[in-house]
Amino acid sequence: MLAGMIRAATVHDVPEIRAMIGELAAYHRSAEEVRATEEQLHEALFGAHPAAYALIAQDDGTAETVGFALWFPSFSTWTGTRGVHLEDLYVRPQARGGGHGKALLAALAAVCDRNGWERFEWCVLEWNEPTIAFYKSIGAQIVDDWRVCHLTGTPLAELAAQAAPVG
Repeated sequence: MLAGMIRAATVHDVPEIRAMIGELAAYHRSAEEVRATEEQLHEALFGAHPAAYALIAQDDGTAETVGFALWFPSFSTWTGTRGVHLEDLYVRPQARGGGHGKALLAALAAVCDRNGWERFEWCVLEWNEPTIAFYKSIGAQIVDDWRVCHLTGTPLAELAAQAAPVG
């Protein structure tokens, strides 16, 4: 059994999730890029049509929130099954090394296993060597020949403006 308690997030966790997203962004040297509001997170996680789901890691002794994982279902055309895409995994600095990150990942692996889903994937920044080492220690493959592509802001709007109507 891994350290801490993992549970599904509730609406009461939204402020803490938003705070940890900010902490994660600061760790990734991108704090200025976070624009998500608590209201947006509430709708995304608990609205009529959730876009994502979250798990909360709590300390055994204090029940303090020490981390979270935010994920959404994905789909693989190669396996023909759904999977889990982990968008964010974060454990607060004071709780790192206590098994909370591994417990969050194990809980998401169990979601895949329970549902017959064949893929669990996420991204990691190439400079984040301690995290890469951690992921490798649990058996994750680091796929070096694939690159993540983002299209946002003006380039996204410009490409969208070129779209023919979908009928």
